[in-house]
Amino acid sequence: MIYGIGTDICDVRRIQASLARHGERFAKKVLSDGEFATWQMRSQRWPERGVRYLATRFSAKEAFSKAIGLGMTMPMTWRSCEIGKLPSGKPVILLHGALKDWFDSRHLTAHITVTDETDYAASFCVVEVSG
Repeated sequence: MIYGIGTDICDVRRIQASLARHGERFAKKVLSDGEFATWQMRSQRWPERGVRYLATRFSAKEAFSKAIGLGMTMPMTWRSCEIGKLPSGKPVILLHGALKDWFDSRHLTAHITVTDETDYAASFCVVEVSG
């Protein structure tokens, strides 16, 4: 049974402007430690690719927060929600701390997809009640 659906579209230029204004501090606010390391690596090699990576993570976390119905209120935080990927490249949501406890206690499962083009990143999330 579907618990919630969320979608988000993010203007990559807005993320670029936030990075220009706040630097790494903005990325550290949005990204988990693992995501931040990936962002740094991509940004050093290809700055535009780093910005798009950050924009897709921002968008995916927004879509997930909408699907669970919390928005950005506790226990949902930027850093407690991580967007990983399987060896196949399929994106997955990894949760940490109080958000993981909240999510697991409700027997929820999340499905996420992300995409980006030159100026936009978009995500779609479906959260289901398991069993």
